[in-house]
Amino acid sequence: MSNDTTPRSNFIRDLVEEDVATNRFGRPVTTRFPPEPNGFPHIGHVKSIVLNFGLAREFGGRCNLRFDDTNPFTEDIKYVEAMRRDIAWLGYEPDAVYYASDYFEQLYEFAELLVTKGKAYVDSQTDEEIRANRGTVTTPGTNSPYRDRTPDENLDLLRRMKAGEFPDGAHVLRARIDMAHPNMIMRDPLLLRIRHAHHYRRGDAWCVFPLYDFAHGLSDAIEGITRSLCTLEFKDNRDIYDWLVRECGFTDHPPTQIEFARLELDYTLLSKRKLLRLVNEGLVSGWDDPRMPTISGIRRRGVTPEALRNFAEAVGVARKPARTELATFEHYVRDDLNMRVPRVMCVLKPLKVVLTNWPAGQVDELEAPYYPHDVPLEGSRTVPFSGELWIERDDFMEDPPKKFFRLAPGREVRLRYGYLITCQEVVKDAAGEIVELRCTYDPATRGGDAPDGRRVQGTIHWVSAAHAVDCEVRLYDKLFTVPNPDHGDGSVMESDDDTPADFLRFLNPESLVVVPHAKVEPSVARDPIGTRYQFERTGYFVSDPVDATPERLVFNRTVTLRDSWAKVAAK
Repeated sequence: MSNDTTPRSNFIRDLVEEDVATNRFGRPVTTRFPPEPNGFPHIGHVKSIVLNFGLAREFGGRCNLRFDDTNPFTEDIKYVEAMRRDIAWLGYEPDAVYYASDYFEQLYEFAELLVTKGKAYVDSQTDEEIRANRGTVTTPGTNSPYRDRTPDENLDLLRRMKAGEFPDGAHVLRARIDMAHPNMIMRDPLLLRIRHAHHYRRGDAWCVFPLYDFAHGLSDAIEGITRSLCTLEFKDNRDIYDWLVRECGFTDHPPTQIEFARLELDYTLLSKRKLLRLVNEGLVSGWDDPRMPTISGIRRRGVTPEALRNFAEAVGVARKPARTELATFEHYVRDDLNMRVPRVMCVLKPLKVVLTNWPAGQVDELEAPYYPHDVPLEGSRTVPFSGELWIERDDFMEDPPKKFFRLAPGREVRLRYGYLITCQEVVKDAAGEIVELRCTYDPATRGGDAPDGRRVQGTIHWVSAAHAVDCEVRLYDKLFTVPNPDHGDGSVMESDDDTPADFLRFLNPESLVVVPHAKVEPSVARDPIGTRYQFERTGYFVSDPVDATPERLVFNRTVTLRDSWAKVAAK
C-alpha cells in the first residue's frame, strides 16, 4: 500500500525545507522513528510515524525504524513484531531497521572515550543518594564524593562493570558536567547502569545498559540522522543530546533535535505503562481489544489506515500542547468509511412483524443498492422479503410522543427498499411484553413509494425472518467516562502511579455492550471476514477479524453514524 498523503505545512516541515535548500547537513533528509519495544504502538505513535516517514518521503530522503531497546526488563520481541506490522499496515516501509542494541559496542567505546577525556566518572552512590544530591530547580546539586576519581580509576571500574564483577546498583557511569547547571538533566546525568538481565536480542552478553539520553543522540549520530523529531517532554533533554554528540566527536554537521507537541486525545490514555496495566489486569481482552487506542485495536475495530493518516495530518504539528476532541477522530473515520463501505441492513433488537395479507409462501427478491447516490461507487444485491419480518424494537411505540415517525398502532411506515405497511394489532405475552406486531402491506408500493402520492414520514430497516442470519454485534464505545482520565473531572490532578485510586475509576462500564442475537441480511454471509459495512441507521461495523467465522458472524462497531456523545457532553 502506498501513502500519497503530503504532509501539511508546519514549522518542522518549513525547517526541513530550508535545510534542503541550503544543504545544511550535506546529506539527504534522514529521519527516524525510535519506539521502545515495551508495548503495542498506539494512536499517539501514528502522529510521529506520519511525520517522520512523510517528511522523508516528501523530500526524497530516508526514514529509519530504530527500536530503543535498552531496558531488558520490559522489552519483548512481540512488541517489535507488532510495531513492524502496524507500520506496514499504515502504508510505510522503513529504509532500514536498526536497534539501539546494535550499538552497544560502540556506545561502550564512547563511554571509555568520555572517561579518558575526564568527561565521565563511575559513581558508587546509591540511587537514593544520587537523587537526593541532585538538588532542586532553585538549589544546586551536590558533587558526588566519587566525582574526582582519576580517569584510570574510572576506566578500571567501568571495565569491571562490563565484565560483570559487580551486582546491580553497585555503580553507574555519569557524565561529568555541572551539578549547578540550571537544566537539572545536565547535573551529571547517568549514562550506563548495571543490569544482570537477559536481553531479548543480545541474550546474556551484556550487563551494562545505556540509558535513554546516552543511547538516543549517539544512535542518531551513528545513523546520520539530520533532524531528530521528539515530543515536548524531551525538550530539556536537548542539552545532553548536543553535549554527548559533540563530546563523542560528531562535529561535522551533527544531528539536531527539535520538539513538537504529542497527540493528546480525549477519553483516551496513551501511556503504554497504563495500557499494559489494562491488559495485565484483564480489564480489556488484550492489546488488540477494539476499545484500546493501540493501532492493533483500532484496526480490529474497522478503522482504515487512510483514516488514521488523514486524522494525523489534520491534527497537525505544533509547538504547544493541546488536547484533541474524540469527535475529530471519529469525523475522519466516518468521512473515510462513508465513501467506501456498502450499506446493508441489520436488526440489533428484533421484534417480529407478521404481514397478515401476505400471500402464503411467497418470497420477493428486492433490489437494494449498496451505495447512496453521493458515493461514486456502484453495486447492489437482492434482499429476500417474506410475510414474517424482524424490525428494530426501538422502531415501534405503542403510545408514541410527537415527532416519533416510526411504527405505531394504526400508523403506516415505509420499509427500506420494500413496501408500505400499517400496524393493525399488537400481540403481548402474559407479562405484557410486546412479542409480535400484526400488520398489512400495500402491494402497490413495492420499492417503498405510494402510486397515489400519499406521504409517509417514517422509513425503517428490516430483515426477512426466514432468511436472516444470526450474528453477534459488539457495540464499542469510549473506554473512559471523562475526557482526561489522568485528571478526572479537571479539578483535581489524579495520581500518576499504579495505585487503585487513579485512572481505573473512570473506566466506562458500557464501553462494550454485546448484542448476542442480532439478525443481519443474508447477503453478508458471502463476504470475507474483515469486510466493513454501514448498518443502515445504526453505524459503521466490521466483521471481526479475530473471532468471526463463516459459521459464526461477529461484527464490531467502528463508529456511530454521528457523535452520540455530543448531547451528553452538552448536558
